[in-house]
Amino acid sequence: MRVLTIIPTYNELESLPITLGRLRAAVPESDVLVVDDNSPDGTGSLADSIAAEDAQVHVLHRQGKAGLGAAYIAGFRWGLDAGYDVLVEMDADGSHQPEQLPSLLEAIDNGADLAMGSRWVPGGKVVNWPLYRQAISRVGSTYARLMLGLRIKDVTGGYRAFRRGTLEQLNLDQVESVGYGFQVDLAWRVAKLGLTIVERPITFVERELGASKMSGNIVVEAMVNVTRWGLAARWKKLTGKS
Repeated sequence: MRVLTIIPTYNELESLPITLGRLRAAVPESDVLVVDDNSPDGTGSLADSIAAEDAQVHVLHRQGKAGLGAAYIAGFRWGLDAGYDVLVEMDADGSHQPEQLPSLLEAIDNGADLAMGSRWVPGGKVVNWPLYRQAISRVGSTYARLMLGLRIKDVTGGYRAFRRGTLEQLNLDQVESVGYGFQVDLAWRVAKLGLTIVERPITFVERELGASKMSGNIVVEAMVNVTRWGLAARWKKLTGKS
């Protein structure tokens, strides 16, 4: 399988070279696409210099910060056009350990349409996360499961491997959410198609370098969207509308 790991960046000058180094060592067969949203700290230029020395690293420059969801969709389109078989989502800050990517790829190889790294299944855990962050993630995943009828334990997790055919069946043009909402949106779309979703335990490590992009607005947007999607699905089922 041709594998492409997509890493969105915005002001990740310190963490990106470390993450790339670990990824290239852990899964040398994977190509990498850095999707930079015109980082003012020079992350895009650094990515270009790394790509100039490593033919398996590519860089996609975007005009400005437009959200995680938009960055991943741009990366998906780039990877699909380039003919990759598996497309991976990975954070640049080291919270997603590259050494655990082989477990996700193994799940894809064994037939999963979407393999998700999960903090909340047996064997999964978080490191250096304050209790309030753990609570937000757990409550968010539980709420999304209840509202959308999902069986996924870690609905908001962002360490994922998609089979090419999975992404080709999704209507990416209709995905407008960002942040947590984006991850929930894609997982729900895959589940509604009846495709195979497998969760593999991961250890999520809080970033040590740079600043978190998490904000209250991202959490609120996700909760509002999940509520809207869940109520709309219930209404369609009640009225028999498609």
